Amino acid sequence: MARTTAAGRRPARNAAAGSKARPKSRSGSATGKRSRRSAPRPGGLTGRLLRAGLLWSAVAGLWALVAVAGVLVWQAYKLPDIGDLDRYTRAGAVRMTGADGRMFASFGPIYGDPLTVAELPRHLVQAVIATEDRRFYDHPGIDPIGLARAAWTNLMAGRVVQGGSTLTQQLAKNVFLTADRSLERKLQELLLAFWLERNFSKDEILAIYLNRVYFGAGAYGVDAAARKYFGIPASRLGLAESALLAGLLKAPSRYNPAVAPERAGKRTSVVLANMVDAGYIDRDAARAAAGQPIAIAGPAGRGSGPRYFADWVYDSLPDFVGRPASDLEVITTLDPGLQAIAERAVSEGLAAARNADGLQAALVVLDPASGAVRALVGGRDYGDSQFNRAVQARRQPGSAFKPLVFLAALEAGWSPSDSIDDAPIRIAGWAPENIDGKFDGRITLAQALARSRNAATVRLQETVGRGRVRALAERFGLSGPLPEGPSLALGTGEASPLEVAGVYAAIANGGRAVLPFAVAGVRDREGRPLYERSGSGLSAVVSRRSAAALTDMLAGAVAAGTGKAARLDRPAAGKTGTTQDHRDAWFAGFTADLVAVVWVGRDDNAAMDKVTGGGLPADIWKRFMTASHKGWPERPLPGLREQQASLAGERQPR
Repeated sequence: MARTTAAGRRPARNAAAGSKARPKSRSGSATGKRSRRSAPRPGGLTGRLLRAGLLWSAVAGLWALVAVAGVLVWQAYKLPDIGDLDRYTRAGAVRMTGADGRMFASFGPIYGDPLTVAELPRHLVQAVIATEDRRFYDHPGIDPIGLARAAWTNLMAGRVVQGGSTLTQQLAKNVFLTADRSLERKLQELLLAFWLERNFSKDEILAIYLNRVYFGAGAYGVDAAARKYFGIPASRLGLAESALLAGLLKAPSRYNPAVAPERAGKRTSVVLANMVDAGYIDRDAARAAAGQPIAIAGPAGRGSGPRYFADWVYDSLPDFVGRPASDLEVITTLDPGLQAIAERAVSEGLAAARNADGLQAALVVLDPASGAVRALVGGRDYGDSQFNRAVQARRQPGSAFKPLVFLAALEAGWSPSDSIDDAPIRIAGWAPENIDGKFDGRITLAQALARSRNAATVRLQETVGRGRVRALAERFGLSGPLPEGPSLALGTGEASPLEVAGVYAAIANGGRAVLPFAVAGVRDREGRPLYERSGSGLSAVVSRRSAAALTDMLAGAVAAGTGKAARLDRPAAGKTGTTQDHRDAWFAGFTADLVAVVWVGRDDNAAMDKVTGGGLPADIWKRFMTASHKGWPERPLPGLREQQASLAGERQPR
């Protein structure tokens, strides 16, 4: 038993000893646990870095989204009020229309009638779409394809030659924002583009754009542009006109057809080619439209006459409605046809004259019955000088004043057949002479006026009385100070061509004074009348008999006197005027239909090269009257038939 026990214990001890002698296996429990805790896993550090990077990237991305959202919210907060597009119509614009109802001038930015896409010509809409935004009806306000195409085109060209903005973006920029190229403005533009696309249909966006975009020459909106350049509403635009206006959108000033017609024509051809490329028209239609001459029929043209007239009317507006605080329409008396004839008569007359360098001219045309100004030319070239000689210049009328002396005599009981002595006369050391240095002796009043005899006229004035002549001149509307001395008879006072025209209109209408006027009415933006002219408010200042007798005498001056160079193919009356040293030359006259007064001179009041009233002014007057009366029926001068009847059996000359 002991053996067995001993024997049995021995292996146990040996096993224990053996275990102490040999190192434990790596698979032992204690060693295995330690190994699992401390041994690095494959790629552990890299993995942790990757996980950390992803985590921080996600956090950064989230904050970036928050930042972008914050920027967008802030920019949206800073956007202008976009709830009322009509609020952006600028106030204070003045549109002027002529007697024919068509606009011929404007001051300040003007807007036409708001039109829908359905109300616009189809080719106008197509021209704009083909040129400005061909994918307009397909994109959501921003065109990624267009942006990419523009970027590629600009990269290949090495400069910016094409933009990627859509019509919606252009509307956002033009109506609400500034032309600033900053990132902030671009973000606002994008936000507004999305807002517009969400709140309006495509047709509405296009209509708002076309009703607001700038077309140059002060015209905002396609209807204003059509009226400004062509004198017609946008609904009547043809293909060529539509292409021209669409071409202006790129650079209104650069392609203005009134300033650069050749450049505008080339741009129009580009637009027509775009329409062909887009499939809107064929090549034949494009060629036909491109071959049409560019005719500017509206107030954007460079004619000088209407601009003198328009400036005068604009400056006088405070007298009617005060300074305009909102858009106004001014209905004027201007006859565009007569205005064009007047401009041409002045231009051609000066061009044909000998030694006309440095000369200026003015022409005023009135309706003798009312005093309405039908045409007005204030100078040779508005571009060179805006001084309006027809209204602002005060010059000596010379012999054009003499009819008032003879009219005062007629009112005092004299007759055209009465005689007056054309002989030397001296008054307080002053002795007037006739232009030819000769004296005619005893002649009738009719002869003295027709031949414009200075000595006879002064003698008649001194007989009738200077006070009577001066009072008559004032009643006829001559506002300037008149000389107290005997030289009054020879027109040494000062008057504007407009005032002189008023005097001759009163003679032509039978002796009723008129106040020349150009404004017939003023309306506000909604068409409500702010001012309407009614009547002249002036009465007769001389008898019809005296006015008719003077008219007959002035007809003799044209038929066989100093004004014979102005003879027409119909009855006409008039008087020449030439001042000392040829500083001023006039011709003032009328038919049964129109009164016209022409002045020629130098702005510095220097002497001209022997220009007399019977020369260049008479030539310009005749050019105008001949062209303006073309096709009109011939009518006798007013009052002459009654005058002839009343003069039957008149007493013998004095």
